[in-house]
Amino acid sequence: MSTVVQPVPRSFGRTIGRRFRDWLPALVVFVLVLVAWQGLVEVFNIRQFLLPKPTAILGALRDNRSDLWSAGIVTFKEALGGFAMGSTAAILVALVLARWRRVGGAIMPYAIAANAVPIIAFAPITNNWFGLLNPMSKMVIAAVLCFFPVFVNTLRGLTSVEPASIELMRSYAAGEIETFRRVRIPNALPFIFTGLKVASVLAMIGAVVGEYFGGPLDALGVVIQNNVALFDFPLAWAGIIVASAFGIAFYAAVAVAEHFLTGWQPAADSRSD
Repeated sequence: MSTVVQPVPRSFGRTIGRRFRDWLPALVVFVLVLVAWQGLVEVFNIRQFLLPKPTAILGALRDNRSDLWSAGIVTFKEALGGFAMGSTAAILVALVLARWRRVGGAIMPYAIAANAVPIIAFAPITNNWFGLLNPMSKMVIAAVLCFFPVFVNTLRGLTSVEPASIELMRSYAAGEIETFRRVRIPNALPFIFTGLKVASVLAMIGAVVGEYFGGPLDALGVVIQNNVALFDFPLAWAGIIVASAFGIAFYAAVAVAEHFLTGWQPAADSRSD
């Protein structure tokens, strides 16, 4: 019995080609920056404590990849916990404020004020609340950072619905819950994911910053800080690269989820060249 091989749709090939063309300039710039970085450090004889060579950083990354990976996992778990806490709270609060606008007017100034406080000021407080080595202290910092962008974008998506859509639901005698489920929440999904993508990066930043004020010895922020104190700057930069890689991977995961959950939207990929 022969096996029939289904041809790959032409649209899929066009999508891959378009993605490659979109990313090609960024890849070219990345390579040029690395080459210029390496060349300038050698030409001007820049000291290692000011700026290590990319080759030295990559060497430290290769030689310590196991320890850096383990430290990255510890920090990523803290970032993921803070992301879940902050984003969930933000969406729930936005749902409440979209339903009761007057409550939103009373709470919004406090949300803005909390977002205006430098996140570095929260770290000693959360360490005192939960303990220096408790991952929860880092999760709270990440949650505070994640809350505001998700909250603002979700609230905007829930409240920027076409009046005609609301009137149509009222003509069907739909209640508030049904209107939220069928109109407001679907309309808010793209806004929510915009906030979630921003929050995914901020979560890693919050976790690393929290670790600078104390944390497990195998956490990424502590590893970076300790290697700076030991003047092992290539390894410290390697830790920064690992943190960036986890942040990018986190962002990409949220973007993939957005693609699958908002596939009903007209996408740029569907337009003709």
